[in-house]
Amino acid sequence: MESATFKDLNLSENIEKAIKELGFEEPTPIQVQAIPHILEGKDVIGQAQTGTGKTAAFGIPALEMVNPNSKKTQVLVLCPTRELANQVADELNKLGKYFTTRILPVYGGQSIERQIKALRRGTQIVIGTPGRILDHIERRTLDLRDVEMVVLDEADEMLDMGFREDIETILDSIKDNKQTILFSATMPAPIMKLTKNYQQNPVVVKTIHKVVTVPNMEQSYFEVKHHMKPDVLCRMIDIYDVKSSLVFCNTKKMVDELVTTLKTRGYLADGLHGDMKQIQREKVMASFRKGEIETLIATDVAARGIDVENIEVVFNYDMPQDEESYVHRIGRTGRAGRQGIALTFVTAKEIYKIKSIQKYTKTRIQCRKVPSRSDAEDLKANVLAKKVRETIDEGHLGKYMHWVEKMLDEDCTTMDIAAGLTKIILSENK
Repeated sequence: MESATFKDLNLSENIEKAIKELGFEEPTPIQVQAIPHILEGKDVIGQAQTGTGKTAAFGIPALEMVNPNSKKTQVLVLCPTRELANQVADELNKLGKYFTTRILPVYGGQSIERQIKALRRGTQIVIGTPGRILDHIERRTLDLRDVEMVVLDEADEMLDMGFREDIETILDSIKDNKQTILFSATMPAPIMKLTKNYQQNPVVVKTIHKVVTVPNMEQSYFEVKHHMKPDVLCRMIDIYDVKSSLVFCNTKKMVDELVTTLKTRGYLADGLHGDMKQIQREKVMASFRKGEIETLIATDVAARGIDVENIEVVFNYDMPQDEESYVHRIGRTGRAGRQGIALTFVTAKEIYKIKSIQKYTKTRIQCRKVPSRSDAEDLKANVLAKKVRETIDEGHLGKYMHWVEKMLDEDCTTMDIAAGLTKIILSENK
């Protein structure tokens, strides 16, 4: 079921509608494997890294199984950190846009009185850190008698942080016939003990990382606020004087929005995604190959099969869903013996994903500061110098040397000529 679609998973109209609006084109491998078993009510052990789409793998079935007519807490998700609890809550709220499900993240450092008020109003899905969940249980402000599903997200991280006793106390306070879902990147002995004690005949699903070869290239990342991404992208295209670049977005919606933004700013840009007909895609690709389009914006699915030799830069406008996608993306540049450039935009919440990619690829991705407008000219000069050196190495400069010699006869020094040409080129590219 490698090329499965969301329709193959037999989801409700509400979920399909939300997924379509979010612009996701196809389920990730862990979603394809886990969702059917969870929907059937089976206990599941999912071995998957962060960034593989595991939140939706348990979040979609959780939303599907909640009884909207009951205000009782029916799903409990345990997370190791407040950051992850918030991320899970955000994603479930997006996926649950067309449900009436109430979702609440609870964690230390946030007003417990505010959490208590929200719990009293009725919350069907509670997502929290073990310490704060236990606190609510002891205060009797969280009633778990009606919980049908418990999810342990990043279970190995929770155990590493010393939450084992808290987790066991929480699980012991919930009825025995609950459905228990466990996701973990690794499966050490303590995790296996948890599964033995709290799961019934669990189905094991896992994503297997392939051995990867990362091409030789310049890899950098920039910490960028989401709303600043279009400006930073335009600035980098200008600085590198890019004539052929591939920009990756995670959703069809983002592709369409970015194409509109770049075209409005005068860039030769177009997009590729799964909603386009084959004839449209072929037309866009033909224009890209001819150089009529300089910036091609695509989703991972639509970019499959793109084979263009002269792509100078790959931009990860959105962080890829997983490490393998990163390798596939950046492999589009640096072909035909040239060194490629891969530039990745990362929000503050996504820094951990860069660390995972570096560990997986065994390469270093350099952290760079977003260049200010005043930095831009220096960087442009460096890019120009690099291109000049490459041109000299390629040779075939005979007739150009003849023109330079004519200028030398007119009392110009080689330094004067080089500086004058640099000024002209950089001024034209402003």
